[in-house]
Amino acid sequence: MRGRLSLFLIPALLTASAADAQTLRERWRARLAEGQQSAPGGQAMAYGKDALQSLDYWPGKGMKPPLLVFVHGGGWKRGDKDNATGTTKVDHYTGLGYAFASINYRLVPDATVEQQAQDVADAIAHLRGKAGALGFDPDRIVLMGHSAGAHLVALVGTDMRYFAKAGLQPDAVKGVIPLDGAAYDVARQMQEGGRAMAGTYQQAFGTDPARQKSLSPTLQAAKPNAPAFLILHVDRTDGTAQSNALAAALKQAGTPAEVHALEGRGLRGHMQINRSMGDPAYPGTAIVDAWLKQLLG
Repeated sequence: MRGRLSLFLIPALLTASAADAQTLRERWRARLAEGQQSAPGGQAMAYGKDALQSLDYWPGKGMKPPLLVFVHGGGWKRGDKDNATGTTKVDHYTGLGYAFASINYRLVPDATVEQQAQDVADAIAHLRGKAGALGFDPDRIVLMGHSAGAHLVALVGTDMRYFAKAGLQPDAVKGVIPLDGAAYDVARQMQEGGRAMAGTYQQAFGTDPARQKSLSPTLQAAKPNAPAFLILHVDRTDGTAQSNALAAALKQAGTPAEVHALEGRGLRGHMQINRSMGDPAYPGTAIVDAWLKQLLG
């Protein structure tokens, strides 16, 4: 099905207007996102007053297990914890003993990217405040995000204003795992990312250079930062360049950062890294598992 869809899309894009091409790409993204649904059975809770300030929590095993918190993608304007977490993450990580949470956040254009980042920080603060009742170790939390969620977890892991406003210290999470983000340097991405996402980036980040800089994790990587980063990307020119630049900026600041390239090209690879993370047969799963074990014990 995806092969037939690609054969349809390529000639259509060549003859479509810019607006029509954007619509076709949006439809293709929606089709590729099918099968991303999260596992049922999570404990639902609110961390704020807005309906989208909510999360699902799955308990881990044993006494005070670590917690992995996931932030979905969707171009900052779509997606949610029910259809963009991926089908394998919950069972895999809870099977290893970790507790797991997947959060919603308010969406553009009703909210700003700054408010989204604050939602992520506030969700972590809410979970930490309930750690005793939920049974996980608040000192062993790791934050993971995909696509726009990768940008958001990298942002709150580098710009400590969001944690500070939530009453958190820089080590409120032990590590950050961005999965195939491509807006760690917003202005560069808007210049080099091509027309397909131009409208999405402008809607999210606007045209003010100072605001774009403030929303760029690579440009906010001076310490203090979250204690460690594991940055994964697939074979996309922009995602590769942005991931390597973020890792370099973190290392220059003295923050441990690993970057790994995974199989998968273009949009299909971009969706696969999220859909397959947690599948034991997917190479990225072993990389994340080993890093988590080393970081969390």
